[in-house]
Amino acid sequence: MDAIIQTNGLSKDYAAKGGRVHALDHLNLLVNQGEIFGYLGPNGAGKTTTIRMLLDLIRPTAGSASIFGMAVRANSVAIRRRTGYLPGELNLWDNETAADIVRYFGQVRGGVDARYVRELADRLDFDMSKKMRSYSTGNKRKIGIILALMHKPELLILDEPTSGLDPLMQQVFIQLMQEARQNGQTVFLSSHMLSEVQAVCDRVSIIRSGKLQTVDSVTALTNVDFRWVTLRLRESVSRVLLDAVPGAGEITVDGNSVRLRLTGEIDPLIRALGDRYIVDLRTQDPTLEEVFLTYYGDLPAVNGHSRRA
Repeated sequence: MDAIIQTNGLSKDYAAKGGRVHALDHLNLLVNQGEIFGYLGPNGAGKTTTIRMLLDLIRPTAGSASIFGMAVRANSVAIRRRTGYLPGELNLWDNETAADIVRYFGQVRGGVDARYVRELADRLDFDMSKKMRSYSTGNKRKIGIILALMHKPELLILDEPTSGLDPLMQQVFIQLMQEARQNGQTVFLSSHMLSEVQAVCDRVSIIRSGKLQTVDSVTALTNVDFRWVTLRLRESVSRVLLDAVPGAGEITVDGNSVRLRLTGEIDPLIRALGDRYIVDLRTQDPTLEEVFLTYYGDLPAVNGHSRRA
């Protein structure tokens, strides 16, 4: 696949009391043509800093970035012509209507398909006749999505795109992203909403304190070495017995029902139960949220990475 976005050692430092703050530390990233790439991390992890450098809104301390095979710093105008951008904080003119703003940006871009703009507004249930100051946070996000998508760009760079949207509109957004993929567009989507990333992305990267932790497919990231096991027995079982099972943790016993997190093989658990009759046994793979917590919380490490932030 052709690389649409590529960074090499991309870094950004800021001056602060007591020294320098590393907002982004030697980021090496590759986003392929036609994929939806999730850039996942909590607020302050370095997501917005990365996006601003990709668009040449701020300059890196070290390293380089290219989009469409062109150096970002030398070709920022040409890159932006082919890119749709939704910033994390969208500030537009309070006294202008959404329709006027869309019309203005359409003219700046050399014209857009008015029918497609109306289609986007209808699908997002967005009334473009009102002035910006009257819109809720969610509705302001909707006009941002329209402005990013309306010229059908080759690349979409979206910073927390569904922040403030209700669940129904989040589903509409996911449908729009799936359609963008089908049309051959590339999407770089930063988010801290795990369900959103899990629903729409082909690959996901996790960034922590300015450092890239991992890049992999959503499927691979959720295929970690632990699973949730739920058992229903005919008789109760001792918690002490389950505590002795290798790899078992977060054990909950409720009468004849048991739920636990199991690392490794399931055979030691079955053997520990001996001749007890198992009425039902179910396993569940971890969600992306639980995988995310392996980098920021108290779950086991994945691929050798530390489990604590």
